[in-house]
Amino acid sequence: MTVFFQLAVSCALAFAVCVGAVGYFRTVRTPRPPIGVFNGTDIFVMMGFVLALPYLYLTLPGPVLPAVLAAAFAGGLSVGYQPVIGDGRLRWALIAALMTAVLGSHLAFGDTAAPYWIANSCVVGLVVVSATNINVQGGMRLRNVAWFLLALTAYDAFFAWVVPLTEELSDAVQGYPFAPAAGLRLGEGLGAVLGMGDLLAYALFTTAAYKAYGKAGLRTGLVLVVLFGGVAPVAALHIVGAVTGHPAALIPAQVFFGPAAFAGHLLLRRRGPERRMAGIAFRRERIGAPRAAAGPRRALGEVAR
Repeated sequence: MTVFFQLAVSCALAFAVCVGAVGYFRTVRTPRPPIGVFNGTDIFVMMGFVLALPYLYLTLPGPVLPAVLAAAFAGGLSVGYQPVIGDGRLRWALIAALMTAVLGSHLAFGDTAAPYWIANSCVVGLVVVSATNINVQGGMRLRNVAWFLLALTAYDAFFAWVVPLTEELSDAVQGYPFAPAAGLRLGEGLGAVLGMGDLLAYALFTTAAYKAYGKAGLRTGLVLVVLFGGVAPVAALHIVGAVTGHPAALIPAQVFFGPAAFAGHLLLRRRGPERRMAGIAFRRERIGAPRAAAGPRRALGEVAR
């Protein structure tokens, strides 16, 4: 029962976040920041940020950590959905309602109850969708994502099996609202949780693959996410537990997904050069924006395909 529950929740969450990110990509064009083209230096800077963030979290006193996470979530939602909801007061009112739902369900039911995890997963999923599009529409290409995920694989393996930083961070957020994770728990005995970083990795790869190679990239991304982001980590945990007779140790999902994503990038690269943002049609700039301006982009996108 447990393994099937975890497989169903993990695959559904990973698939939903990827579809949501691609749906946002197809529907809304975000303002492009003046950052130029992604290169190896940008990947190095991103990895430095990823390395530093857990240490920052662990230095915070316990009650302060959820407040910092809540502020980060709220800021990410505001920036990411400004092209969707241009009215700042309405946008912040909706964000406040989401954050209140997370906090209220945590206070009312606790951090092992389904209502809390459903509310928290909605917030985390929306943040992942917006963060993915800010990066991909901002210039991040599939090859950048592939190399980043390969580096993330080594990082996750080291801090899971050599230096237990991942486990320490997980323990630090236990019992508090606004966990940087999505999933579903039904009491103490049944649960499946995916880290926010893993969900971001899945959405980044799938969206960048769609941007680069259209439907072929989307199919490749979704298959790899389900098989190596959803099925493989859960199966490995239970196989190791069955073989050793002990509860399985932490197995980072990126150990499976990172190499698979890099292989997927190499496979897709055979199709030719990646598409760029200028060659992709968008349905609208933002909700309520005039649709007349979409004509030239649509024509250009059709030619690029």
